[in-house]
Amino acid sequence: MTEKVPFTPFHPEPRDFPGHPMPTSVPEGMRLELSRAPVVSGKEDEFEEWMAAVNDRYGEHEEALSNERQVFEATFKHEEADGRLWIYHVSLMGTNGGVLDESLQMSADHGAYSRRVKAPGWEEMTPKFMLTPNHIGAIMTHWAKTGSID
Repeated sequence: MTEKVPFTPFHPEPRDFPGHPMPTSVPEGMRLELSRAPVVSGKEDEFEEWMAAVNDRYGEHEEALSNERQVFEATFKHEEADGRLWIYHVSLMGTNGGVLDESLQMSADHGAYSRRVKAPGWEEMTPKFMLTPNHIGAIMTHWAKTGSID
C-alpha cells in the first residue's frame, strides 16, 4: 500500500497585515520576521538563479539595506513532504525603514525575481524570542533607527 503524502497548504497574510506583536526580547523600534512562501511550480531553476544573483551581487546590497533599515536578512529553501519547494526568509529590521526601493538596480532585479518565482504573499510565523549580545544589539538598534553606523 502506498502512503499518501500530505499537501502543504499556503495561507498568505493579507497585504495590510500589520505584523505580529514583538516579544520583549526584540529591541524597541525593531521587527523580527520569519516568512515563508512556495516557489511557483516550474520556477525552481529560476529560484536558484535568483539566489545566485543575490550572492554574486552582494556588494550592491549596502545601500538598499540602509534605506530599508535591514539589520539582517537570510533566505533558506526547503522541500516539503509533498515535494514543493518553499522559501523561508528571516529579517530583522527597523520599524521606520522603507520598502524595497526599486530605483536601485539590485532591488529592482530582486523584486522582479520575487514576482516571477514565488507565490504572491507570505505566511508569517509568530516571533517568540531573540537573543543578541548587548554590544551587538546596541549597534543593530542604531542601524535599525538610522541606516548608518555613525
